[in-house]
This record gives sequence, structure tokens and C-alpha cells, in this order.
Amino acid sequence: MSPGDSPVQNAELTFRSLGAASTVTGSKHLLESDGTRILVDCGLFQGVKNLRELNWAPLAVDPSSIDAVVVTHAHLDHTGYLPRLVRDGFRGPIVSTEATAAVADIILRDSAKLQERDAEFLNRHKATKHHPALPLYDSDDAQRALELFDAHPFGEEFNLPGRGPAVTFRRAGHILGAATVDLAWHGRRIVFTGDLGRYDDPVMLDPEPVPAADYLVMESTYGDRLHGHADPAEALAEVIDATVDRGGTVVIPAFAVGRAQALLYYLWRLHSAGRLPGIPIYLDSPMAINASDLLGAFPRDHRLPPEVYDDMCALATYTRDTDESKKITASREPKIVISASGMATGGRILHHLKAFAPDPRNTIIVTGYQVPGTRGRSIAAGEPYVKIHGEWIPINAQVANLQMLSAHADADELIRWAGGFVTAPRQVFVVHGEPQAADTLRRRLDREFGWQATVPRPNQQFSL
Repeated sequence: MSPGDSPVQNAELTFRSLGAASTVTGSKHLLESDGTRILVDCGLFQGVKNLRELNWAPLAVDPSSIDAVVVTHAHLDHTGYLPRLVRDGFRGPIVSTEATAAVADIILRDSAKLQERDAEFLNRHKATKHHPALPLYDSDDAQRALELFDAHPFGEEFNLPGRGPAVTFRRAGHILGAATVDLAWHGRRIVFTGDLGRYDDPVMLDPEPVPAADYLVMESTYGDRLHGHADPAEALAEVIDATVDRGGTVVIPAFAVGRAQALLYYLWRLHSAGRLPGIPIYLDSPMAINASDLLGAFPRDHRLPPEVYDDMCALATYTRDTDESKKITASREPKIVISASGMATGGRILHHLKAFAPDPRNTIIVTGYQVPGTRGRSIAAGEPYVKIHGEWIPINAQVANLQMLSAHADADELIRWAGGFVTAPRQVFVVHGEPQAADTLRRRLDREFGWQATVPRPNQQFSL
């Protein structure tokens, strides 16, 4: 008999969110029973300064006391704290799907390099209150974290070590490898959505339904908003045509994993239909290039036929080299530039924004959710300036917010997924959303299904 199937119905089991409670970032959800601690996701806080500072605060529990981490998907706000957790003493397995482990290898190495680079920049320019400035973690920490990954296929139940739960991954859509997590422990079933993807997405598979759970931990990123039904390819075509007519450049801050590949697909569609102007397209992000290569390595984890994948990858010029990226920035000829990061928090996109944002002929396309406090959020909100590398850069370029390109389920799609339950959960915990979005989804779950739902406060403990 597996630990997850244990008939100990009355064993104490508690839940609390150490991150992504009443906010949309820093996902960390802790389950505890009889001295065993399981963390579901281990993400970085991003956005406003008071949230980012939480990355430096001691975790609410000793990392060495955590027995295992289960990861829903590889985005930084779900995995980006793992190297710090390892640095501070965690030594257990990090459990994920096979594709998530591969994507995490790209994301965590890149994150560590950025941490090191930022600390070096602050020390070189003496722009820090701390002497010396230190990275939150370094490349060695990332390597140690990656060595702890233990990958499992979708749909097969397996047991965590010791007295931990039995775990099943189901497809969540969203990005390559993303999963919902089903944990069976002491006669109770707890399901975590992670981030749910879109239905009928041309690249990613639909989120799989979950028939039952005693407790559901559900994301609410777009819990109060709809994406609309406009064709993303048509919306892109309109923006590109108008920008090219002005002699401008289209700059797209894109999440390296997920959105960059979806953008290539839509541009391929336009190109195949003869709708794309004859201008160069650049994928200027080594991480996005590596993530695009992974689509070929995991063909069963997405919808793209091999011939479409090959054609869309051939459409863009891939630039890994820094000097080539600088040439793109220096050119004033019309072009399309896709670069990371998606919220303009770092990376090569900052150099492109500095170069192209001041010119009204150009267009910046916002393609996904923008966390409060990020440059991407400021640009999407129409703020006239953003600060980049210590300079205030005017945003005179046109800004197009194409929310239909988001990889996140909108409010109706979240409800559609919840409608797949055959029996109602005893309790729903609504997480990973700004307060209004989370509370709107909470009320809608009550109104449409009669489900009892709660928006947890940070570190609030619940008995299951």
C-alpha cells in the first residue's frame, strides 16, 4: 500500500501558502503531515519592490526540513527560488514532468547568470547599499538544484519518498511540460492547478479535466478578465502593417518559454497566407531559442506537426551573439524583434526598448500578463516613462496590448476547467491572483457551482 493510499483518515494535514497568496507571484504552497513537509512550487517574487524583497527574507520554514518539492511548471515565479532553497539547505527531490525539468534547466541557469550580472553591475557602479552586493544565488546553486530534479511522465501515479503523498501529473496547457498536480495523502486528495492554459490554443494542448478532489488550490491570474475572441494572427497583422507603413519597428517583449514560440507560429501563419510584409524577423533571446528547440525534443507535449514547427522556426533569424543583438538595436530599418523578458524586467529587451521606445513610428506589443511593479505593466498602463539602466526612457512608441496572446486561461476558461469536476471539492483555495481577480473568481465559484472558496492570506494555515 502506497503512502498516498494510506487509510489514516484522521492524520493531521495542513496547508499554507508561503507565496502567491493575495498576489500573482512567488508561488510556494506547503503541505505538512506528521513531520513530513511537501512544497508545491518554489517561485521567485517579482514586480513591486516590497514583493521582491521577500526573496531575501528567511523562508517561513527551514529549507532543510522540506522533504520534497513538486513543481507544476518551469516559469520563474514557480521555480525561480529553487536555487536559493538549495543554497539554504534543501536536499530532497524536486519532482516535475520531463519537459518541465528540461525547461527549468534553461530558466534556472539564465536566472542565476542574471543574479550574478546584476550584483556585478551594482558593485562596479557602487549603486548599492550593501557592500558588496551579492546575488540571491549563483550558477553553482542553480546546478545543484538541477541535479535534484526527478522527472515523471503525465498520467502515471508515483510515490514521493518516505511518508509523503502519491502524485499524479495531468496536462495543464500553458507552456511546455506544465501540469496540474494531484496529491493523495492520508485519504485526502489535494489538487493544485499551477497555471492553467488556454483552450484551443494552436501550440499547447488543452488543460486536462480533473474529476474530483477534496481540496483544490486554484490559480486566478485572470480571474476577473476575459481575453476576447479576436484572431491573434489578425491582430498582429494590423499592428505590423500600421507600423511598417510608418517606417517603424515592432518590438515584442515575450516570455522566452511559451509566448515566443506562439508568436513564431502566428507569424508563420501570416507568412503562409502572404500577409506578412517582407521585413526581417529576429528572435533575439538565447533562452527563447533554446526553448524553441525543446518543442522539437518533446513533440507529444504540443500540437505542432513537425513540418509546421520546422517552417516557423526557419522564419526568424536567431541571434545568440551579443554583437548581433547590438546590430539589431542600431538598425532603424523596419523589422520585428521578439526578445525576453516578457515583463521587461531584464535581458536584451531592455536595450531594444531604450533604442525604439522613444520613436513614435515604432510599436511595442504587450503579449501576456504583466505583474504590478514591472516595466511591462507600466508600458501596458500607458505610463509616459520607464526607468532602464538608471535612465528615464520616454515611451513615445505606440503600445498594443494583445491580451488574446496570453498563455493564461481567462475567467471563463478557469470556470470551464472547474466545470470538469464530477464531484465538488470540500474547499477551494484561490491563489496566484491580484486581490480583485482572486476575490472575483472566489465569488464566481460560489455563484456558479456553490463551491466554498477562500482567498488565503500569506502564511495562513488551514487544516485539511
